[in-house]
Parts: sequence; C-alpha cells; structure tokens
Amino acid sequence: MKIAKMDNQDILLKAIRRKVDKSASVIDEIAAVLNISYDAAHRRVSQKSKFSIEEAVLLCRHYSLSMDGLFAGEKKVIVEKTSEIRSMEDMAAYFRQSAENISSFLDYPEAKMYYSAKDIPLFYTIGGTLLSKFKLYVWLNLLAGTQNQDSFENFTIDQSLLEHSTKLKQVYDSVEVHEIWNDTTINSSLQQIYYLYQSGLLTLANAQLLCADLKAILQTAEDRCCNGTSRFHLYYNELLILNNNVLLSASEKQSLFVPYTMLGYFITNDVNTCGNALDFFKHQLKNSKALNESGTRDRKLFFNKAHQKIDLYVQRMEGEAGMIF
Repeated sequence: MKIAKMDNQDILLKAIRRKVDKSASVIDEIAAVLNISYDAAHRRVSQKSKFSIEEAVLLCRHYSLSMDGLFAGEKKVIVEKTSEIRSMEDMAAYFRQSAENISSFLDYPEAKMYYSAKDIPLFYTIGGTLLSKFKLYVWLNLLAGTQNQDSFENFTIDQSLLEHSTKLKQVYDSVEVHEIWNDTTINSSLQQIYYLYQSGLLTLANAQLLCADLKAILQTAEDRCCNGTSRFHLYYNELLILNNNVLLSASEKQSLFVPYTMLGYFITNDVNTCGNALDFFKHQLKNSKALNESGTRDRKLFFNKAHQKIDLYVQRMEGEAGMIF
C-alpha cells in the first residue's frame, strides 16, 4: 500500500501540535497567534483552507520552528536576507535589525559569535569616530549604486543613524566573540582611504586621521587580548582565506550569516548548515594562533606588522602630496 506524502500544511500542523500543551486547543492557539476567528482557524486546522505564506512564517516564529527543517530537506535551506541599503534610513534599519539579531542570543549565557574577518568587523568601525563616519560614507556611496561627487568633508550623518549604530556596538560588546583575522584584514579599509584620497574626495589631513583611527582599533584589539577577558578571543590564521561569515551559536538556537554584497547577508537557522559551519569554525580555530594565549612576541609580531602596513600607506600619501607641491 502506498503511503500518501504529507503536504506542507500537514507538516506544519504536526509540528505545532508537538509544541502546544496537550490540554490546550490547537484551534484556539492558532486563532490567537494569527489574530483570526475561531472558525477561520478551524478551517485551516481541518485543511479546508490553506495557511498563507505570511501566516506560516508567523507560526514558525511564534513556536520557534525552523522552516528549513520543516520544508526544505537536507540539500536545500530557506534563507532570509537583510534589506537592501539605498539611503541613511535603510542603513539605520540595517543597524537596528542587526542589533536585534544579536540581542536574541543574549538570553543564552553560553552564546558565542564566530567571525571570519575578511575585513575589520563592522562593530569596530561604528560608534562616533571619524572612521565610523568614513565607513558610512563609503558604504552609502557604494551600496546606493551611484557615485557621490561630494567630498568626505561635506558628508553628514543623521543622528538616528548614529544612535542605531552605537546600539549595535553595545550589543556586540555584550556577547562572547571569537574572531579570526589574518594579514589582509585591514587591507580593505586602507585601500578605501587611499583610493578616496587619490580621487580628491578626501584630504590628506583626514586620511592621516583615519589611519590613526585604524591604529587605535588595532590597539584596542591588542589590549582586549591582554586584559584577561573571557568574552573576547582573537585568532591569527596565516592560511585561511577569510569571507566575513558570522555564526551565532547557543545551545538551543543558531544563526549563520553569509555575505552576498558588501553589507548584505543571507541568514539561515538550518540546524545542519549551522552545525557544519560551527565545526568548520572550530577546525579553523585549532589551526589558528590564539593571540589571547600567545606570548608577547607572537602577539606583537602580528599587530606590529599591521601597524607598519598603515605607516606605509601614510608615507605613500604624504609622499604624493609632497610631489604635488
């Protein structure tokens, strides 16, 4: 006898029934979650009518059900994606949503963030510094798809954007992080400074100040390595090609963020995918040098090399400025 394959509504209802207390009515529960009448909920439970996509998403969120696990199968995953950024308002919404994504893990004391830092992590370059303003200038110009001809000096930031970015920084500081850096992590920021200086959109004075901010970031990271905190772990990997993947992992939930544009991420909570990503991160950590645990010599070698790279860019720009005069 051939067994009929359950359709998606069967799968979702079965999963909800496992979540609902046995003494409770599934119809009443669904009516409350979807804010619909008892009769409308009854039609959905009896499958006389179908859940809309929005209703299915709402139910999965309410009952902490993974749509990946329910519907996609092992070889496919369902992903969310961050909103497209075209304006300061979009950027503020991006920061707000990112803070919410991380905050949802703060209820788990054992939660950890793993960050494969192809570029200096976003959290270092926000919070009211000149470099944070510069990064917003770069991101908004590039992400908007149009070249803004105004110089960096004429660029202004909405107060709400600063507030949301500062909130994101505060949330990041509250979670245990494991970051993997290599010798190229600072390259992108340096090249952005140099490119805009050569383009005449950035003065030498501000380029020098931005490089000083980069040095301050390095110093902050080094200080955190040395202060004995158990919430910050920095690793140096000489071989791995980093990709800005971010994994948030706790005992009861995981989220993997995979970049597809400069700030755009695909987000999945698929158990198998996140588990594989966690195994990969742990393997890379074993093959990296833990700068928190390294001796002074090894730690200084890594940070001094980065400082020297910044100095070379400053010297190059100062040399070019001298040639002009």
